[in-house]
Amino acid sequence: MKYMIASDIHGSAYFCRKLLDAYKTSGAGRLILLGDILYHGPRNDLPEEYAPQKVISMLNAYKDQIYSVRGNCDTEVDQMVLEFPILGDYALLAVSGLTIYATHGHVYNKENLPPVQKGDILLHGHTHILTAERFDDITILNPGSVSIPKGGNPPTYGVLEDKVFRIMDFEGNVLKEMNLGE
Repeated sequence: MKYMIASDIHGSAYFCRKLLDAYKTSGAGRLILLGDILYHGPRNDLPEEYAPQKVISMLNAYKDQIYSVRGNCDTEVDQMVLEFPILGDYALLAVSGLTIYATHGHVYNKENLPPVQKGDILLHGHTHILTAERFDDITILNPGSVSIPKGGNPPTYGVLEDKVFRIMDFEGNVLKEMNLGE
């Protein structure tokens, strides 16, 4: 199965729409959201077309296709309006023989690893900086931010298919690619 992975929508209807358009044309069967879905947070400027109610409506239309984890800006109130679970601190995914620990990244990250083993993958957002690297026998992946990218990066998302992880921009360019089976 092909998975699309995104983080840090932060209530931007503009970028949520772009994400869902890319999702529809990608052929992915699941959308994995790594948190910070509706609220922009006190450290960020408002993203383009900040409209959480529109984001709610757009994402709820895909409720049976979304796996999500809680970001540091996500709350119980957000869960009351979203029709798919968002409050889990992490998710363990078994994909094509890979073990993926998916989380937002504000608690577990490269500096504070969760209970992973050699060969496992830590997938997170939070930093808004795209990453695909190997570190101490584990792989760390971050698709960047859909709406408020940092580090001079454009808005991005990830795609995982056949053990290959790609970080893409909304023009369809592959910015980073890593074979996770090597």
